[in-house]
Amino acid sequence: MQRRTLLHLGLAVGASLALAGCGFRLRGLGTPEAVLPELALAGPESDFSRLTAERLESAGTRIHAGAPLVLNLGDEAIRERRLSVLESGPREVELELSVPFSVQRRSDGVYLLDQQRLEVSTRVTVSDDDLLSQDDILEETREQLRREAVNRLLDRLRAVADA
Repeated sequence: MQRRTLLHLGLAVGASLALAGCGFRLRGLGTPEAVLPELALAGPESDFSRLTAERLESAGTRIHAGAPLVLNLGDEAIRERRLSVLESGPREVELELSVPFSVQRRSDGVYLLDQQRLEVSTRVTVSDDDLLSQDDILEETREQLRREAVNRLLDRLRAVADA
């Protein structure tokens, strides 16, 4: 029994070392890298814009009005579409978040990313039996969509920084 435990432990350590050696790391872990050194945010105040500013600052990007690049964010739109056909019982709902954005260089007004749109969606099952938990589930799903959209936005901004 003790020999088997030691063998399992040895295999787990070996697999961990092999994954670490090839550069594998879990998404969202580790220190976030700076997307851009400086950036200005323009657009309406929304949950998405606040989350974007928080994530950029935590990644080391300094946000101020005089930055050389401006991230223009549009209004976020969340569309809710019912997928199930039954009127009672659990129902499946698709939530889709859409946010327009662009990145503009302040010095000459050139758009580095012109009129792009982030779109993320997911499906969730809710029940009409418990309206309080239904609202909580839908709000949690909206927050999850915002986080995913911000991650995609940061990936696109990294591409601008690399160019």
